[in-house]
Amino acid sequence: MKRAWVSYLFVSPFFLLFLLFIALPTAAAIALSFTRFNAIERPVFIGLFNYQALLTQDLVFWQYALPNTFLFAVIVGPVGYALSFALAWLIAQLPHNIRAFYTLAMYAPSMTAGIAMSVVWLIMFSGDRLGYLNNFLLNIGYINEPQLWTTSPLYIMKIMIAVSLWSSMGVGFLAMLAGIQNVDRQLYEAGRIDGIRSRLQEIWYITIPSMKPQMLFGAVMSVVGTLKAGAISVELTGSNPSPNYAGHLMINHIDDFGFIRYEMGYASAVSVVLLVIIYLSSKLCWKLFGSKGE
Repeated sequence: MKRAWVSYLFVSPFFLLFLLFIALPTAAAIALSFTRFNAIERPVFIGLFNYQALLTQDLVFWQYALPNTFLFAVIVGPVGYALSFALAWLIAQLPHNIRAFYTLAMYAPSMTAGIAMSVVWLIMFSGDRLGYLNNFLLNIGYINEPQLWTTSPLYIMKIMIAVSLWSSMGVGFLAMLAGIQNVDRQLYEAGRIDGIRSRLQEIWYITIPSMKPQMLFGAVMSVVGTLKAGAISVELTGSNPSPNYAGHLMINHIDDFGFIRYEMGYASAVSVVLLVIIYLSSKLCWKLFGSKGE
């Protein structure tokens, strides 16, 4: 350590932030999951009771939170991931002088999702005649009266998926774009000599194998982002839980028990289950895109 003190000095800010905001909170959540804790009184150790209640008594978790989370993740994750790669590849084909403009246009929604939710999407799906969608459908005669889009159990999950896909071009998209741009151009020339005749073959045999680290990073970020989503249903419906639990995700379940009912121990148990699901999903991504030795 004395010889490499400069390296440790540079690593220390990240290590301290990781310890304070990730490692310690995770350890605290695991410890609290074995207790009864209301955020006021001292935690009381109750063993595996929270997990037993979660597995055998929590009907909302099994009927709504878990299925909704997997439905949301299965659609938004792979579709958003495929869109990120497709748009990154298309932007990489553009001339250099306009490439940055399109990159910013695709990436901006992920940075301004909260503002866009209040000034665009809530107005778009407003339940009165002034809402953009209601106004358009009324004018063309498709509906006879305004629809309550964001408070209807029939539509809320579909709206959540659409809005999430719109804002899914985040850091994974930027990583894929960087990976595509850094592929050695000589590989494409060698591929044409070896018999590659289409862009699709170039993507499959050259582009994707050459950017597996970026593909892995994008996959992990997509999995983590979709499984930890939850704020979107609260922003759209204005309540937690959502009407008839139609947009109720695992994060909403954690917030419900942790910050509305103040059952912190039970909320910690749900968060540990979510952590395990994210870990297993990330391992699947490593199986698909990771290389030996990584």
